[in-house]
Amino acid sequence: MNTNYTSGMNESTTNGGTTAGAVGTDLYDDGASMNQQPADQQSTSNLRSELSNLKSDLDALLSRASTLSDTELKDARDRLMNQFNSMRQTAQSMAGQASKQLSHGVDVTTDYVKQKPLQSVAIAAGVGLLVGALLRRQ
Repeated sequence: MNTNYTSGMNESTTNGGTTAGAVGTDLYDDGASMNQQPADQQSTSNLRSELSNLKSDLDALLSRASTLSDTELKDARDRLMNQFNSMRQTAQSMAGQASKQLSHGVDVTTDYVKQKPLQSVAIAAGVGLLVGALLRRQ
């Protein structure tokens, strides 16, 4: 029986039949195009493309599920779970990077306020006056 999943799953031939091959392709195998974007944009782009591939794979699997054998369904499920785990790891990495950036921003702001307390109060007062003036107009 031929299982022909498109988008995201590589096909391989085994023992005379075509079955969907391993999913877990490397997240960063784009080479040159990845060097042109910052790391956070790469992660976001990778996550979006993986999510799109997962959706396409699930759609293809659901449309053919009634014609697949138990073994083929189990193999497809395993491949989809591997793909999902890869996406989860990418999302966790992005969340970790965002947390580090937030912590760094808080540290920089705290240091600035400690080094220049009067300037910080003046900036805060100026921003407060601006917000007050904008709210008063409305």
